[in-house]
Amino acid sequence: MKILVVGSGGREHALCACLAQSPLVSEVICAPGNAGIAKIARRARVSADDISGQVALAEAENVDFVVVGPEAPLVAGLVDALELVGIRAFGPTAAAARLEGSKAFTKAFCIRHAIPTAAFRTFSFGEADEARAYLADHALPVVIKADGLAAGKGVVIAATRDEALAAVDSAFAGAFGAAGKEIVIEAFMHGEEASLFALCDGGTALLFGTAQDHKRAFDRDEGPNTGGMGAFSPAANMDDALSEQVMRKIVEPTLKGMAAEGAPFRGFLYAGLMLTSDGPQLIEYNVRFGDPECQVVLPRLESDLAAILLAACDGRLHEVTPRWSDDHAMTVVLAARGYPGSFSRGTVIDGLDMASSAEGVFIYHAATEIQDGMWRANGGRVLDVTARGRDLQEAHDRAYRAVALVDWPDGFYRRDIGAKALRQRR
Repeated sequence: MKILVVGSGGREHALCACLAQSPLVSEVICAPGNAGIAKIARRARVSADDISGQVALAEAENVDFVVVGPEAPLVAGLVDALELVGIRAFGPTAAAARLEGSKAFTKAFCIRHAIPTAAFRTFSFGEADEARAYLADHALPVVIKADGLAAGKGVVIAATRDEALAAVDSAFAGAFGAAGKEIVIEAFMHGEEASLFALCDGGTALLFGTAQDHKRAFDRDEGPNTGGMGAFSPAANMDDALSEQVMRKIVEPTLKGMAAEGAPFRGFLYAGLMLTSDGPQLIEYNVRFGDPECQVVLPRLESDLAAILLAACDGRLHEVTPRWSDDHAMTVVLAARGYPGSFSRGTVIDGLDMASSAEGVFIYHAATEIQDGMWRANGGRVLDVTARGRDLQEAHDRAYRAVALVDWPDGFYRRDIGAKALRQRR
């Protein structure tokens, strides 16, 4: 079976690496991929957002199955377009992908289906005065979110009234492009964050791992939000009982609700959670595997990923029981200095061979190219240094020893991934 993986980041590198191990798979193509992915999959330089280009590629290559990594092509209808030409694809349709494509849709959906989430109101472009008035006596801190896709950067947690008003003005002034034409203002939830992943086939939802992400750019959870600076799995704050509660009260009602509304959900459903004193509440949904969470969940999977995704595509998840390692995994993201703001491309990275040969370590490439025989950075988040260990401490130590072997003066990373969980265990 020939598989096409759509995307170019560390998540897609992890997907390609896992799929390539399947005895069902004869070849993996990744479009557009990156230089690191090209070591394990054939690269096709078609943009992930080029819907017609991806369909043409799949047809020209006689691809048997397509796995879509990032959210933008899902929201834009890539799965719909592939199905129209008879190509099987894993991921939600555009109608189902609204769970990520529109935060306003998802918040209203939660109300309709009694899914626990923070209190909120939505405001459209042109309602800036109403939004400012709503914030006048709103409890602080308060959360302001762009409605549409903003690459993980469309959320502001405002600690002061002035910060909140500035966030509203910024969104409506075009800071997030079309994503900010509508905003959601919601109550701040106190608690710990966690991520739960469910694999869905439209009727069945299967727990597919937990993880804890680190969104802020700098140590001690300081700095702006990013796409994610590191993660570990399983989540230290999600035991079996809590995971089952999230599946029963949040994921399963979502699956039933989407089916009832005529948009059955098939794909990875990523629930971003806040574990509050009143129980788990939904922060937001993503309709694809998380990045960098994918890079710590998949290394723990002992079953055939290709077979599992095919079962999800065919509505056969009730036949599947994935096997998981008892190991823990941690990834540390190496990003270009300046990220998530402006950053330079083309800077030289050395030491990758030595780092990747360390025990229990795999380096997923998120944005690299090879020029003049040297690895060079080609994006904001560039490398994911991932390690497995018998416990979180061993995974942590292996990951950071490998990070120390990477010679990249123009990069930076957080030094406290998993530190809070490790302190709590001592």
